[in-house]
Amino acid sequence: MDIKKLKISLTQQIILGLVIGGILGWLKPEWGVETAFIRTIFLNMVKAIIAPLIFSSIVVGIAGGGSLKKVGRMGVKALVYFEVVTTAALFIGLAVVNVMKPGYGVVLQAGTDELGALAANHPKTLIETIIHIFPSSIIDSMARGDVLQIVAFSVLFAMAVSALGEKGKPMIEWCDSLSQVMFKFTGYVMMFAPFGVGAAMASTIGHKGVGVLVNLGMLIGSLYIALIVFVVVVLGSVAYLIRLPVKQFLRAVKEPFTIAFATTSSESALPKAMEVMERLGVPKKIVGFVIPTGYSFNLDGSTLYLAVASVFVAQAAETATGIHFGFEKQLLLMITLMITSKGIAAVPRASLVVLLAALHSFGLPPEGVVVIFAVDEVMDMARTSVNVLGNCLATVVVARWEGEFDDERARVFGTPEEYAFDAAAGEPAFAQAALKGE
Repeated sequence: MDIKKLKISLTQQIILGLVIGGILGWLKPEWGVETAFIRTIFLNMVKAIIAPLIFSSIVVGIAGGGSLKKVGRMGVKALVYFEVVTTAALFIGLAVVNVMKPGYGVVLQAGTDELGALAANHPKTLIETIIHIFPSSIIDSMARGDVLQIVAFSVLFAMAVSALGEKGKPMIEWCDSLSQVMFKFTGYVMMFAPFGVGAAMASTIGHKGVGVLVNLGMLIGSLYIALIVFVVVVLGSVAYLIRLPVKQFLRAVKEPFTIAFATTSSESALPKAMEVMERLGVPKKIVGFVIPTGYSFNLDGSTLYLAVASVFVAQAAETATGIHFGFEKQLLLMITLMITSKGIAAVPRASLVVLLAALHSFGLPPEGVVVIFAVDEVMDMARTSVNVLGNCLATVVVARWEGEFDDERARVFGTPEEYAFDAAAGEPAFAQAALKGE
């Protein structure tokens, strides 16, 4: 037997880690809980990549040949697309939760310490969000991993570098080298991903128990069904309209999608998502701008979750009080969520915080958040992975809109031809990844 043929790809290793972690958490929950430190190590290593990778990618993309006018146009297009898609996510969530009716018959519990901790936070208002975009210290922003502030600083820095002309070229070359180094560093960190993913799943199942998959099953099922409908109908329609090379795209996003699902962290998937979308044929400047910005403005899965969770609480409250939360109120609630969900950035337990604020605004019982809290991590897996999927697709949408998507690079993605293609283009980091079959 040829041993080389037994080589397991990184995606297969991650899925294997996911399964083994789940079994460990189920059979030996105390061991599963103890593995949480491995997940933390993995997430910390990934977070170390984010700031330098975003900074270098944006500077090279904008200052290294891109015009400032084009950057502004690209930003407007991205924000318009984000708003349209997240609005569609809200209404799909609203439709599914009204059909499934998961809240009827659920008994709301009294408040807990978790509810008090959530109440201490609040979603940012529009003005607060705008102020938050511009950092007073980029070092502090990088230390906290504040993606939105890093993007804002990097764009302004790139504009300054571009305005210097020849004098700015050494900085562009340095950032280009930094970008290549960070992609290589990402490759090293991803070798640890199967262990980090396995530990994340073991810790979740060990801490919450398998019963978490049974209790409130209608709520979990409603969210997963709504997300599937959203992906198939909305993202599927977008893919058709932009002539997305679906097979290559799915091959590209499977690793960041799986990592996000297991770790419930969009950040953990960000470096890999940026790398594979560049390899798929999206220009560096678009990847560097759209994906990080989407982490605050294009949270498709989280937005849909807010619609499902808020109406779920309204249905549970109706069981106790008999007061019906009609379609008019639901529509007004969706408009409120459409605005407040944009203030999610940098808020701990962001989705639950926004949900708590929305319930308070409409006189719905905050105890509903406590019920959801018990199964939030299981739902977080789905919404986080859909967030990553939506942001990856958004880069292709903007690239198509700008007429800059490289169909030839997409055609060879994940094939032996990719190495020759990238080597000819002088892009060793991508060529090495292709040579490894990643």
